[in-house]
Amino acid sequence: MESKDVPNWILSLDGEDVEFIKKFITNSGSLKEIAKIYEVSYPTVRIKLDRLIEKIKLNDSVDNEEFIQFIKKLSIDDRINLEEAKLIIDKYKQERNDK
Repeated sequence: MESKDVPNWILSLDGEDVEFIKKFITNSGSLKEIAKIYEVSYPTVRIKLDRLIEKIKLNDSVDNEEFIQFIKKLSIDDRINLEEAKLIIDKYKQERNDK
């Protein structure tokens, strides 16, 4: 795969995210094993995985408007939470479609 063909959602991941995914895959998707590796509880790993899933979903969107990308970036940088980002984006899309 050429670098130009790499999906945006992959490019949006930081090194820690990529390492988590690698460990997750190499341990057959076992959250219990990942919890042991990171020396944290199962619920902590579950939260990390859920946040990673949301991050991927946000960045997998085909909607690449500048404002939406800005809101996604705020969420990825933990400046606003994922739910707030979704609400802002949904409201923006709704108002844009009303015009």
